[in-house]
Amino acid sequence: MTWSEMQPLLEQGTVDTLYMVLWATLVTILGGLPLGILLVLTDKGGLLQNTVVNKVVGVIVNIGRSLPFIILLIALIPFTTFVVGTFIGPTAMIVPLAIGAIPFFARLVETAVREVDHGLVEAVQSMGGSVPTIIRKVLLPQALPSLVSGVTTTVIVLIGYSAMAGAVGGEGLGSKAITYGYQRFDTQFMLVTVVVLIGIVTVVQLIGDLAVRLLARRGRTA
Repeated sequence: MTWSEMQPLLEQGTVDTLYMVLWATLVTILGGLPLGILLVLTDKGGLLQNTVVNKVVGVIVNIGRSLPFIILLIALIPFTTFVVGTFIGPTAMIVPLAIGAIPFFARLVETAVREVDHGLVEAVQSMGGSVPTIIRKVLLPQALPSLVSGVTTTVIVLIGYSAMAGAVGGEGLGSKAITYGYQRFDTQFMLVTVVVLIGIVTVVQLIGDLAVRLLARRGRTA
């Protein structure tokens, strides 16, 4: 396949991949952030200590993290069809991508929030700060660099997931690699697709690292 033939396929594949990953990231943050915070708050010694809730949420998160994405992708076909109306295409793939990434991101959020100095939490409590105030004024701001690092890691995981989604009609670069690279034995196209994916991951990592450094620097000077 010549470059002129490859270019439109790669461009469309890249657009579809970014579309899936960006929307799935947004849904993942909206779902994983409160889950991760809830795991910390309901844990032993937490502000909302509740063993039952903590165990139930922990089990759900662990089950979600344990399932291989390709199996989850297939198992969610009926649910994806119910939500979107189809299980094929980049929009449909946002559903399993987000569901697969939410438990992963929730654990990263839990780890980031646990790193916050408990003394700061106690100080706000002593001044009469409520739980929502502590979350908004202490936990999230203090954990922000780690949270941004977690988002970066999650985006990179979602890029990998999106490539696997190509195996079941998810479009994107993964689908293009399978259809035009693997099935047509076009090694050159396959290699170019891999290079593009590596490039996207590298850019995401650089942006994430830069954001973490800027936030950490601002925290030290604040």
